[in-house]
Amino acid sequence: MPLPKPLGFALVGCGRIARKHAELLSNGQIADARLVAVCDTAPERAKAYGDAYNVPAFTGAEAMMAAIGDAIDVVSILTPSGNHAPMCIALAPHGKHIVVEKPMALTLDDAEAMIRACDLARVKLFVVKQNRFNPPVMKMREAFEAGRFGRIAMGSVRVRWRRDQRYYDQDAWRGTWADDGGVFANQASHHIDLLEWFLGEPESVYATARTAFVDIETEDTGVAVIRFRNGAIGIVEATTAARPKDLEGSLSLLGEHGTVEIAGFAVNEVRTWQFANASAEDAEVFERYQTMPPDVYGFGHRTYLNHVVDCIRNDAKALVDGLEGRKSLELISAIYESIFSGQEVRLRFRPQHSRLGLRR
Repeated sequence: MPLPKPLGFALVGCGRIARKHAELLSNGQIADARLVAVCDTAPERAKAYGDAYNVPAFTGAEAMMAAIGDAIDVVSILTPSGNHAPMCIALAPHGKHIVVEKPMALTLDDAEAMIRACDLARVKLFVVKQNRFNPPVMKMREAFEAGRFGRIAMGSVRVRWRRDQRYYDQDAWRGTWADDGGVFANQASHHIDLLEWFLGEPESVYATARTAFVDIETEDTGVAVIRFRNGAIGIVEATTAARPKDLEGSLSLLGEHGTVEIAGFAVNEVRTWQFANASAEDAEVFERYQTMPPDVYGFGHRTYLNHVVDCIRNDAKALVDGLEGRKSLELISAIYESIFSGQEVRLRFRPQHSRLGLRR
């Protein structure tokens, strides 16, 4: 019996992150997948990507599905965040699995509508959280699941990146409440996901933020303190006001039996690895679990897309499906509710003050 054809991926949105997806899907790094189409509402962007990767280019997703829908197995939604939900809801009935970049949506209502649409269409919904697949993070998770940390006292993430005015001026949606959000919703969303993945269910959050160095609607700098149901405290420090260049994207976990810090600018470099009960492998960790990615996206997308293909081929549960993606969105929403209300916010709430995802 012949092997089934590689899964055909179509990219909707040809912006900054699309290049990472396109390069992986078009050069054989994802063994059982290939890029079959690109789509962007800006004709010049669509054409540029189509020419660069030798695939058909479209300016509308429905037109793309009508023309080559039979060749498409997975649609990757890489549009501005505010457009994730309507695009997902429109495409799910076509019966194609959906990959959506972070954050999956800007409001909880939109996230829940996406989950319902994919469930009704019986397609899988994958939310991109590629930092979970970074080799140092996977090694840290292995130690965590083995119980080497014991009870957790505190976890923290730090995002200290540079995004100047030119970055925000590239597209009208950047730094807006309706389509982007600020540093918490955009740049720090992966790190908030990591913190919650390790520390579990959050109970409450207090946050404060400001716009320091750029002219945008949203925040470029903020801090959040999170109380988790297991008693641990979480700290999120996030800024795009680092100057003159990216400084770090890091994760720290402090437990009663051990401490691990993964730093680098893409959660890619083991800085501290200490356990009360040392193992023979601990001495090798610093050498074996460091990566040097060319940008803040890291190398996790390759492992992530391989995971997507495996889940589809074997009908397996995704590490970050729609329900899992909603968890970090709820925490991000609570962070914004606290910023706007000036109060500590308990989770399991509905926003009353936050402007994230709201259109005027």
